[in-house]
Amino acid sequence: MKEHDMNLFWKKIVNTINDGLMFIGPEGSILMVNKAFETLTGYSSDQAIGLSCTILGCDACERFMQTRQNTIWCKLFEPGQQDMKKCRCLIRRKDGSFLPVLKNASVLRDENQTIMGVVETLTDISELAKLDEKVHLLSRQYDREDDFCGIVGRSQRMRQVFELVKKASESNAPVIILGESGTGKELVANAIHLCGARKNGPFVQLNCAALNEAVLESELFGHAKGAFTGAYSSRIGRFEAANQGDIFLDEIGDVPISLQTKLLRVLESGRFERVGDISPIQTDARIITATNKNLEDLIRQEKFRQDLFFRINVIPIHLPPLRKRKQDIPLLITAFLQRLNAKTGKAIKGLDNQTLDLFMGYSWPGNIRELKNALEYAFVVADTTFIGLHHLPRHLTGDTTVDQALVFTRNTKHNAPDERTALIQALKQANGNQTKAAQLLNITRVTVWNRMKKHGIDLKRVLSV
Repeated sequence: MKEHDMNLFWKKIVNTINDGLMFIGPEGSILMVNKAFETLTGYSSDQAIGLSCTILGCDACERFMQTRQNTIWCKLFEPGQQDMKKCRCLIRRKDGSFLPVLKNASVLRDENQTIMGVVETLTDISELAKLDEKVHLLSRQYDREDDFCGIVGRSQRMRQVFELVKKASESNAPVIILGESGTGKELVANAIHLCGARKNGPFVQLNCAALNEAVLESELFGHAKGAFTGAYSSRIGRFEAANQGDIFLDEIGDVPISLQTKLLRVLESGRFERVGDISPIQTDARIITATNKNLEDLIRQEKFRQDLFFRINVIPIHLPPLRKRKQDIPLLITAFLQRLNAKTGKAIKGLDNQTLDLFMGYSWPGNIRELKNALEYAFVVADTTFIGLHHLPRHLTGDTTVDQALVFTRNTKHNAPDERTALIQALKQANGNQTKAAQLLNITRVTVWNRMKKHGIDLKRVLSV
């Protein structure tokens, strides 16, 4: 086969490769691309050849670029530099959208070891990225012993919530979940996604109260490279990532009024611009919001836009506080105990009668989150088959244990005993119960055990004196 025919033969081979391929010269310009590159990036061969490789805005290239005499130079062309191994990164298509790829770059040298250029391959891993998100979501659901997509409850009020979730999931209309903190709003949002037609798409969530205005805008809409100090690479926002899926914005009442206008535009048109960019991005994401605030009060205070409220308040779902569904408390206890037993290897069977009575009579201002935290605390300190009152956090019991702790603390501070003496006094007052002694000293049970070992304290001997 002649050399000319061989070159044509290899060109056909390169164009049959599914991965995008480009050859970059030492000065940084693109010299050759294959058909897969055109498909992945949207740039035709004629458009790409001659342009700088930086048109792709690859975020992995930041650590391989350096400034030299006011020009950008790729470190891969520096003498002695190693080839860039495979890495996951984002590249920017011609239309401004981002594509997750697996990138591999190798330096090409001639027989004299002179660098001729760099060969880069780009593997589309967008489907893999979606599967990663789905596995993450499903793994969170799989660990739950539940009745309905991770939500535990059989009370009449919760059955009504479940029915509304099923109906809401069949629609693309915006959903707003209303309820006190700790009532399980995130679980309801998950359930709407898992039951809906968009369940095979991404489920993207963001807590709007956890970020300042600038960061929140970047998280929601993304930003262009160089948009602000520290924006070393372009980044897609949550709305773009949620395309063809659902986006869950928790604490929507905390979104600054200045961002609400941009948020309203996305809801009305599905279009937005990244921070520092003017190219419009189109997205198709169903929005689910949640808040523990009264948005109508915020509207009267001019802290929330009324038109935005009308847009998100299409399908409201009200979650009852735990004190309004106390018949679900035993089910929640059982579900949490099963999970904690599996994680810790313990075999705690349940709560004793007094403790269960306390749980049923307590108002639970922190709702399910407070219940879960109380059981996790009890699991740390409990060394018996059943959890008792003395295993619970002090704010739950409200009995003489707290008063004893305060009296003991005042007495020990007044008399200023040393560490060993204070520990012996606490053990005596607690009748040898190390957990109660820890509560009296305001330390952990493990610290009690360590100090007993440190000072050579024999518990039987202490109690016998």
